[in-house]
Amino acid sequence: MIKEVITVEYVRGDAKLSDAFARAGEILHQFNSAKYRDEDKKKLLLTELLGTVGENAHVEHNFHCDLGKNIHLGSNFYAGFNCTILDIAPVHIGDNCLIGPDVGIYTAGHNINPFDRHKTGHAKSICIGNNVWIGGHSTILAGITIGDGSIIAAGSVVTKDVPSNVVFAGNPAKEIKKI
Repeated sequence: MIKEVITVEYVRGDAKLSDAFARAGEILHQFNSAKYRDEDKKKLLLTELLGTVGENAHVEHNFHCDLGKNIHLGSNFYAGFNCTILDIAPVHIGDNCLIGPDVGIYTAGHNINPFDRHKTGHAKSICIGNNVWIGGHSTILAGITIGDGSIIAAGSVVTKDVPSNVVFAGNPAKEIKKI
């Protein structure tokens, strides 16, 4: 599941972007306030919020994202508590993926020039293959592709692409084992 990395430039405070953030924020508030066992309501809200949602997708409470519409989830997806996906650029997550608690998936980046940093930004898409497991407190940075069947160990910071069927761990994460 390798996809071309898409780069998106954006202007902070842009009216359309602000409206899109507000839309997502209102849906997220409803989602995170829903009764824990009200699966029908949560599924409906996820479907309204996200670009695509596969069958049997489940996201625990305290989920956060930028826009929602750029997030594409495969079937049998699970995200633990406190998942954050910053989706200024597209995020594609394959089938049968597990995401532990407190995981951050961040497409957004900022201008390195300190005088422009608060004005503009850029985002790079992220692609996570099928059958991937991302351990709790891990961070996936912009532009990353994670190959099918791989595991990201808890607490890892992924700064480079991950091949298929490996265990990546550490900060910065590196391959520690083939599966």
